[in-house]
Amino acid sequence: MSVADIRQKYEKFELLESAIAKNPLDQFSLWLDQALQAGVPEPTAMTLATASPDGRPAARIVLLKGFDARGFVFFTNYLSRKGHELTDNPLASLLFFWPALERQVRIEGKVAKVAEAESDEYFHSRPLGSRIGAWASPQSQPITRDELEARNQALSASLGNEPSRPEHWGGYRLEPDYIEFWQGRPSRLHDRLAFQRKDGGAWTLQRLAP
Repeated sequence: MSVADIRQKYEKFELLESAIAKNPLDQFSLWLDQALQAGVPEPTAMTLATASPDGRPAARIVLLKGFDARGFVFFTNYLSRKGHELTDNPLASLLFFWPALERQVRIEGKVAKVAEAESDEYFHSRPLGSRIGAWASPQSQPITRDELEARNQALSASLGNEPSRPEHWGGYRLEPDYIEFWQGRPSRLHDRLAFQRKDGGAWTLQRLAP
């Protein structure tokens, strides 16, 4: 079979203006709850897309670790490729895809580091191995597997059971100014409802052609 022949029918749900929440954060919360209830694998996994100053894009999967009216939070190594790109160009986008529900959510906005206390709190909630790993991995830098294992073993011995958060590791928050909800529909006539934030903070809603 050619990959061009692979097709999926979309016919489970619809998304109408009369039914969507007035605030996109409320709608996202509803859809995330439904993804959790449906047993969608990795429901908090999201594609994070960044770009270098010269416009070269890069995308990877990260995990959502919190969201509220201020935005969407994830944690990573500040010295990684995405960290350097967010320093130079703090505009980014997120994409959630829940195929079991035939849904995706696109989010765009400006990214900034969260407060150190917030990074500390989340870091100390992680399993010990993950905390050691944040110290052991020089993320995005060339390394052999043996070197990585050796670093992890040495730091496990030296840091003990209560390692502090490394300064190069912490959280980012994407403050959205655009959130689009996509619902698959038959004949590829999908529903796309997009919220755009005005300068005053209010959201406007419009339907986009699929």
